[in-house]
Amino acid sequence: MAQDKGLTSLEKVMIAANAADDKKATDIVIQDVRDLIGVTDYFVIITAQNNRQISAVINAIEDDEIKLAGVKPLHEEGAREGFWSLMDFGDFVVHVFQPEGRDYYRLDEVWNDAPTVPFEPKPNPNAQ
Repeated sequence: MAQDKGLTSLEKVMIAANAADDKKATDIVIQDVRDLIGVTDYFVIITAQNNRQISAVINAIEDDEIKLAGVKPLHEEGAREGFWSLMDFGDFVVHVFQPEGRDYYRLDEVWNDAPTVPFEPKPNPNAQ
């Protein structure tokens, strides 16, 4: 059983964003929805290019959250084989979309009153 390591919501959000970035996810947006929604603090919205990448991103986030924060998702929905998946950790929710799903649902715009939290992907040491 995972032992909660007492990290803040934002620290756990950054673990999720970095795990997604490690799996080459794109357009990672973190929205602070604390003042708009009473059930969670942050949304992490991520784009993955295909079903396999969605599954890889979801697995990486879950593994890193267990290992680094000691938390597991309370609920997951959406098909890992589909164009969207959701992981609810309670104090933050991760949405992973294929590009067409992200364009269709436009969560970034639905919650555009929410301030975004800066996230800079780690530099790729192999990039030229």
